[in-house]
Amino acid sequence: MATGIAGSVAMGGLRQLLAGQRPDMRGLLLTPANVTRLADQLARMRGAAMKVGQLVSMDAGEILPPDLARIMARLRADADYMPPRQLRDVLTRAWGADWHRRFARFDVRPIAAASIGQVHRALTRDGRDLAIKVQYPGVARSIDSDVDNVGALIRLSGLLPPGFDLAPLLAEAKSQLRDETDYLREADQIRAFRDLLGTGTFDLPDPQDDLTGAGVLAMTYLEGAPVEAIEDQPQAIRDAVMRDLLDLMFREMFDFGLMQSDPNFANYRVNGDTGRVALLDFGATRPVPRDVADGYRHLFAAAMDRNGDGLREAALTLGFFAPDTAPRHQQMVLDMLALVFAPLAEGRAFDFGDPALARAIHQAGMEMAAERDFVHVPPIETLYMQRKFGGLFLLGSRLRARVDLAGLLRAWVDTARTNENAPRVRGV
Repeated sequence: MATGIAGSVAMGGLRQLLAGQRPDMRGLLLTPANVTRLADQLARMRGAAMKVGQLVSMDAGEILPPDLARIMARLRADADYMPPRQLRDVLTRAWGADWHRRFARFDVRPIAAASIGQVHRALTRDGRDLAIKVQYPGVARSIDSDVDNVGALIRLSGLLPPGFDLAPLLAEAKSQLRDETDYLREADQIRAFRDLLGTGTFDLPDPQDDLTGAGVLAMTYLEGAPVEAIEDQPQAIRDAVMRDLLDLMFREMFDFGLMQSDPNFANYRVNGDTGRVALLDFGATRPVPRDVADGYRHLFAAAMDRNGDGLREAALTLGFFAPDTAPRHQQMVLDMLALVFAPLAEGRAFDFGDPALARAIHQAGMEMAAERDFVHVPPIETLYMQRKFGGLFLLGSRLRARVDLAGLLRAWVDTARTNENAPRVRGV
């Protein structure tokens, strides 16, 4: 892949030189042909490389031209499946040579395939309808090299501002991906959320201990359609789903101290008969430190109260900028926060489908990104929270949902104020 892209860049650069132009490295790297090659190769590689590609491509429409965004979208679709022989070898290592005797039916073709594993539906001889996640062999061992290679591509792309230290982010990516390849840990996290949520608004799978191991996670199968499939449903249905997901996020932050931090749309499915949302994939679950939750509580409270000094203080506490960040850059961050939080301050419903708001946020983001001397990376925990917020914002935009976000937040902020020192259910 690197050789092919390097050859394409060299030839393109030579053509520009012969035409009397100075080669544009970023433009040469991000050609449709190169991005197609990159997306296809990452999809075949699977593992950590594809995972990082998925994170980049979640909002690629805000970063890349539309034609390149469509190409990168392949990384949010299915990865290449394991060949049948490889699948059989993985299951034999996990369950023994006679594993097929446990099942009345095992669908060899997966119902989903992603960066770390693929999911098969199966029916056990004792009547359990299961979804079985099977990890691609070698994925866990390849994390370090895959992330390092993707980091090298990012550095070569010229997208990073001078002085930007990518190393801490790559180290955290490796740590998170190691957690996601630990299926026994994921089973424990599913149980934790089942206990926390009970039988209320959401459906969660039930891990099956007798069929779960290091490379295989067996769970009860949950019916449901992709959450984005409801975008043509009545407004009230779309609003209700989005309101429930936002309320869940606030419960994770302020009550549980434990958050499923991956906002991939594929992690939510909607049962058309009951309207309930199924929550899937808990590999990216991580604790929410109390100081981070408190920082966001103060940020939300300041936004709703139109408290400019409080907003600045909370933004500084959360690490959106540093004390020595240039005042102009601090103000750019605060202006963007004010833009996002305007509906909260005005007490009106947050209209995720408002194109004017999306355009304004996009424009502010591009102006901030153009400031090449504004080099600041927020703390990792803040980045994970922003990742979750951003993912739900994208989902809300896709569903064109309208939610009384101020009402939801006011309840949690006021409750947190009156229980400042109360222990949370979980967390640190």
